[in-house]
Amino acid sequence: MRLTKQTNYAVRMLMYAAANKDHLSRIPEIAKAYGVSELFLFKILQPLTKAGLVETVRGRNGGIRLGRPADKITLFDVVRVTEDSFAMAECFEDDGDSDCPLIDSCGLNSALRKALNAFFDVLSGYTIDDLVKTRPQINFLLGIDEFSGRQVISAPAAPVATVPVPAA
Repeated sequence: MRLTKQTNYAVRMLMYAAANKDHLSRIPEIAKAYGVSELFLFKILQPLTKAGLVETVRGRNGGIRLGRPADKITLFDVVRVTEDSFAMAECFEDDGDSDCPLIDSCGLNSALRKALNAFFDVLSGYTIDDLVKTRPQINFLLGIDEFSGRQVISAPAAPVATVPVPAA
């Protein structure tokens, strides 16, 4: 099973917003941080907003923020919203178009269903907060300080030693 780019970037977008929790995050900034198109992120934003994972603020100084605390958004919440199908084999499809005579009594179907449920259980055990708090440098890596209007505080300059100049 492979998750779509939509799911991958939805998680990344939520991580960005969580790392930037004291400010609104703007799509152009997120797109620049991840090297992806703004249009693609706007497409992902719709299902995240509809599910309440993200809130949007319109206007000149608008942007996005998490719709609920980062420790309350699981990876399963994101995957459930962004993935279209979890069919691991044709017999998982709901369209009844399978020609397999074992469709209702297949061991493969049962095994795949257990594997999928285990996958969902693991995703349910991780939150966006878990992904962000384990990376203390995330704001630097994403360039958040550059965009947020916060000044990056640099180390004070070393004192300059003065050398007395002999009188001529």
